[in-house]
Amino acid sequence: MATDLRRANIARLNDHLRFTGEGGWTYLSRGVAALPIARKDAVIRAVRLLDAFTSDNDPHGEHDCASLSAGDDRIMWKIDYHPSDRTGRIEPDPADPSTTLRVTTIMLVEEY
Repeated sequence: MATDLRRANIARLNDHLRFTGEGGWTYLSRGVAALPIARKDAVIRAVRLLDAFTSDNDPHGEHDCASLSAGDDRIMWKIDYHPSDRTGRIEPDPADPSTTLRVTTIMLVEEY
């Protein structure tokens, strides 16, 4: 049960970053950044609003990576975890926002 609660907490923190942009950083790949503004907005909106997580696209239940379509664009996004102090002296714990800097990368599938 503790593992399920931990995963649910990590998913909640990851969703918060995706939905609001708060609690970490978000980067766009070169390919996404080069898209026309309307397509770029559609890509970002698709990542923010994704809620169709299944055991196929989210096997660990942490909402940390997925691929999807935004219009004609096939995209993927992933969240990586880094030490919050950015020195590497603190081991990041994805369930603890005080030790973890979340970094979302949004890219075209072909850029992965």
